[in-house]
Amino acid sequence: QVQLVESGGGLVQPGGSLRLSCAASESIFTTYYMAWYRQGPGKERELVAKITNSGSTNYADSVKGRFTISKENGKNTVFLQMNRLKPEDTAVYYCNADVIIQRTMRRFTGWGQGTQVTVSS
Repeated sequence: QVQLVESGGGLVQPGGSLRLSCAASESIFTTYYMAWYRQGPGKERELVAKITNSGSTNYADSVKGRFTISKENGKNTVFLQMNRLKPEDTAVYYCNADVIIQRTMRRFTGWGQGTQVTVSS
């Protein structure tokens, strides 16, 4: 019923930037957290960045200082600004959400389908 749709991925040169978006198909009443994960080829899915309703954030050490997670509640959207990208950032990036949906007042936890980020010269 609830969909999370990622966008903004693509091919970028090392040192470049991308901004990923994740839009929920339902209005969000409460955000426990929204997060970005990534999974590179042959690797486990790993947490990249997480944001709570209070705005608290945490980041993987590998992206700290380069990536910024933010949310825009009116658009039910979370963003990941990625700067100074490195080849090791290449992965499929997935949106993950733990929220209360306004329409039903029920909790939703789920994943988007992912968006590919490729960092290569």
